[in-house]
Amino acid sequence: MGIARVFAALLGSVVFAAGSLPAAAEKWDMPTAYAPGNFHSQTAVMFAEAVGRATDGELEIVVHAGGSLFAGGEIKRAVQTGQAPIGERLMSALSNEDAIFGVDAVPFLATSYDDAWRLYQASKPAIVEKLAKQGLVFLYATPWPPQGLYSDRAIDDVADMQGMRFRAYNPATSRLAELMGATPTQIETAELSQALATGVANSLITSGATGVDRKVWEHLSHFYDLQAWLPKNMVFVNKRMWDRLDPETQAVVRGAAAMAESFGWSRSEELAGQHLTMLAENGMQVQPAGAALQDGVTSIGQQMAEEWLADAGASGAQILQTFRNGNGAAKPVRPATLVPTNR
Repeated sequence: MGIARVFAALLGSVVFAAGSLPAAAEKWDMPTAYAPGNFHSQTAVMFAEAVGRATDGELEIVVHAGGSLFAGGEIKRAVQTGQAPIGERLMSALSNEDAIFGVDAVPFLATSYDDAWRLYQASKPAIVEKLAKQGLVFLYATPWPPQGLYSDRAIDDVADMQGMRFRAYNPATSRLAELMGATPTQIETAELSQALATGVANSLITSGATGVDRKVWEHLSHFYDLQAWLPKNMVFVNKRMWDRLDPETQAVVRGAAAMAESFGWSRSEELAGQHLTMLAENGMQVQPAGAALQDGVTSIGQQMAEEWLADAGASGAQILQTFRNGNGAAKPVRPATLVPTNR
């Protein structure tokens, strides 16, 4: 079943209210930072199309992928100020604002999809509250595949990272680079290919998805499957724009968001192994980390976890307690056969 048909099928499990909708059609521009072919961007497009269908076109959401409307680092501010009604941003990129946003980038805290889902459930109330205080309404979040180490040379030990030029995408990856002895440079995904081509970076930690999107095999030779963490993208709406919608339309958007989240988690897990296969097929050496490298990054991860907890305080401690107690709903399962319902 094609990706679009699968998502359309998902919408059949949402029963949309049949009340009044906005008197006039409304258009929302939705900036995202990743390439149109990336599964996060595809999920956003399907979410937008679902909203349009369920509202009979009364609310149109137009996705602008690849940083074409606002660069990744500009998206949250654009939504907060109303320059864009809705947007998607890597959650951990905001951890300089509040450590809670960086919970899913603590190395080796949650390294599987099941653990990442439980961590999401444990941290979601705090995330929603933080965004609400900033004038934003949280809609949904979906994970990237597990993070691994890319390099233009063999890395047998953390010491081999000394002096390497390391692409960072959030405060956690910058700190990781520092602790490994590498030199971090903040580079958004849209600029990654150019940074690798010009030698600005020759190593990074990211998912197989980004490696495939950016064809990193053109510049890098090795991938070490650390499975270090599963960061998430989240979608949020400007609160003033949200309040302009009537309750029935809000229910439509939340229903489509719930389906997008379920689809995104399933799709990410489905693609994780496929991406690593594609890296290997394009000439990269894809392998697990050796014992010395794994021990080194695990030790660094423990230090970073302690630092994160010190920054996150009581709220962070509560999240970790809830996560480690194993509480929370089960990871969603993507339905396979349902027919979309019209309003």
